[in-house]
Amino acid sequence: MYVDVILSPCDGSVEKISISKNSRFYEWEPLFQIKKEDGGVEIIDIGVSGEVESLEVMEGEPVVAGEVLAYFKEDSFVTGSD
Repeated sequence: MYVDVILSPCDGSVEKISISKNSRFYEWEPLFQIKKEDGGVEIIDIGVSGEVESLEVMEGEPVVAGEVLAYFKEDSFVTGSD
């Protein structure tokens, strides 16, 4: 099992973080909300389940496109959520 990253898709500021270090998350579950410079909100989710290794940002912090938001370990078994 290897460590992967969650990247910011846009410039803006971290409005909400829905995960914490060592927490589990499931595919397509909202993980972060980024308030974009145009006022819109980008919901960050990914198509895999896993466990958070570390968070690299805090709520209210500015981010740029491509910045690492978190490191995680992907599950080695298939899971899902409705």
